[in-house]
Amino acid sequence: QVQLVESGGGLVQPGGSLRLSCAASRFIIRNYVMGWYRQPPGKQRELVATITSGGSPNYATSVKGRFTISRDDAKNTVYLQMDSLIPEDTAVYYCNLKIVLLDYWGQGTQVTVSS
Repeated sequence: QVQLVESGGGLVQPGGSLRLSCAASRFIIRNYVMGWYRQPPGKQRELVATITSGGSPNYATSVKGRFTISRDDAKNTVYLQMDSLIPEDTAVYYCNLKIVLLDYWGQGTQVTVSS
């Protein structure tokens, strides 16, 4: 059973930064696309960023230029560096691994941007 564990969330002031981590276990992520999604309060889950096995990133328009997705396959871990945070970034952030037609999710980590 694939396990994804997110960490690094918290409370941050507008303009601040956070770095989220997603550690995978019981599965080697090297050859797979990994993604970060978020679910703001009262809204549906939305895509934030993805990264291919070759390291090519793709970002939602709302975070482009502020967030950076990366991966360290030696550590079986994916990261999301979030800079210039705004209140609209407040959400539960989830790590995603897609294997063919199956989606695997972590438990989520809360990010709150507030003064």
